[in-house]
Amino acid sequence: MTSAAWGLLALFLIMLLIAAWPLGVWMARLCAGRLPNWMHAAEAPLYRLAGTSPEQSMKWTQYSFALLAFNALGVLAVYALQRLQAVLPFNPAAMAAVSADSAFNTAVSFVTNTNWQGYSGESTMSYLTQMLALSVQNFFSAATGIAVVFALIRGFAARSTAVIGNFWADITRITLWLLLPLSFVFALFLVGQGVIQNFDAYKDVSTVEITKFQQPKVDAAGQPVLDAKGVAVMEDATTDKQTLPMGPVASQEAIKMLGTNGGGFFNANSAHPYENPTPLSNFLQMLSIFLIPAALCFAFGAEVGDKRQGWAVLAAMTVMFAVAVIAITPAEQTGNPLLAAQGVDQTLSGMQSGGNMEGKETRFGINASSLFAVITTAASCGAVNGMHDSLTPLGGMVPMVMMQLGEVVFGGVGTGLYGMLVFAILAVFIAGLMIGRTPEYLGKKIESHEMKLTSVAILVTPILVLVGAAITVMSEAGRAGIANPGAHGFSEILYALTSAGNNNGSAFAGLSVNTPFYNVLLAVVMWFGRFGVIVPVLAIAGALAAKKRLPATAGTLPTHGPLFVVLLIGTVLLVGLLNYVPALALGPMVEHLMLWPAH
Repeated sequence: MTSAAWGLLALFLIMLLIAAWPLGVWMARLCAGRLPNWMHAAEAPLYRLAGTSPEQSMKWTQYSFALLAFNALGVLAVYALQRLQAVLPFNPAAMAAVSADSAFNTAVSFVTNTNWQGYSGESTMSYLTQMLALSVQNFFSAATGIAVVFALIRGFAARSTAVIGNFWADITRITLWLLLPLSFVFALFLVGQGVIQNFDAYKDVSTVEITKFQQPKVDAAGQPVLDAKGVAVMEDATTDKQTLPMGPVASQEAIKMLGTNGGGFFNANSAHPYENPTPLSNFLQMLSIFLIPAALCFAFGAEVGDKRQGWAVLAAMTVMFAVAVIAITPAEQTGNPLLAAQGVDQTLSGMQSGGNMEGKETRFGINASSLFAVITTAASCGAVNGMHDSLTPLGGMVPMVMMQLGEVVFGGVGTGLYGMLVFAILAVFIAGLMIGRTPEYLGKKIESHEMKLTSVAILVTPILVLVGAAITVMSEAGRAGIANPGAHGFSEILYALTSAGNNNGSAFAGLSVNTPFYNVLLAVVMWFGRFGVIVPVLAIAGALAAKKRLPATAGTLPTHGPLFVVLLIGTVLLVGLLNYVPALALGPMVEHLMLWPAH
């Protein structure tokens, strides 16, 4: 890594710490319901309208049912808005109704905080759909993840109770007093940087240069002309016009980042200058992705009565994140050795200065693009400021591995922390087996019931990813979407299923996924990858809340020091990653070996 890359990483971590600590203090108060009187007064009409009260705490089963029902209604609403958008307002580009399979995939995607996009936003979604369906779910899916970790934190902090909080109160407060204010301020900043925010019709502008391209030749009926082999006949064409899409982008961009959603208004996502125009906006977008996940660590320590616990979890996350950045950046700075071996002009091939600039924005460069790639996949965000498909094999493996760890290295808002706490439970269980004592974490005994639920929460995602990848490579419909043969094609499939199962949403690209096969398969994987983990986590919260909190003794394993941090990291790597090693060997590892000429 260059000194500039080290400096960027250090600056990012310092700024993250400065911003996350005070936010964590506020989130701890939010979790406990310690709000100013005027906030309680503002909430009251909403609770009366819903027929509930924040004082009516729920058992974990009631909490789970409310959460699942709320999100199921979200799927129906997003699906309906897409299917009806042709007859709804705020559609200046006259977008047609989205196909049934694509609408289903998108509805599940945005409700599960995955934000996988098999479509191009600027040519598929109306302004109303982008705002009322996608942006609204960006708020609600993020709030759902935070609500779950709030419930788990209460389970650790409670002293023998049957309840873990009120879902309706949690999601209301998280949306009103956390996500909305942060998004409003961040959207104003983005507008100041040049991110667009309007309801204008798309604009046709004259380009500086005439663009030459080829297009299919059509007959008098408007049908493609085919040659003797049935291949479309191409003809030369030129244009001096370009259509520039408009829309309310900044408002969606803000919650897209803060809520670790990732779904872009445009197909190019955060590589598009209307979404991410400057190096400063790029840095603040990266910071916003990690802001709430990092702040939740401080909130966790405050609520369980031991701030060191939050620092330990944050330290484990930071170490794994830094190692990933240190791995990807040199891989991209080195580039592709085959080009140099073949005497290819490095300037023309995107390899100037010995780095791989293919698929990256020149206004960001290799260092910021590599850092962004790790942040977005570590945080279950999925936003991209470059093409991951153009990363070197080892560089592309790093984002894949960050997702395959279970999205616990900071992770999504809420999901990262509760995923890491599940691994912490497993870590103390392993330590208990080694020293012959009943494992405890934060004063709660970890027994067989909790371990069964922990096993389900950890294993459900790898099963979905690996079985889904196997189904894809064995089916004709799955193989038909591959644009690149060999190891890279398999990497594209593995990346897509990994992204869906871990609710990340980023894509390797090069894989045609807007088909009935992929839309349905990925939707199923996204739904169970989200709620197949959430329900066991809520069950763990309920089980822990019912237990008495035991005082620490001389034989209690300390869970706040360097030893536990190492144990936690080892557990995440061994249990979270080993499931995927054979698949990684067939994809990016093989592709990396193919880069080096035979001797």
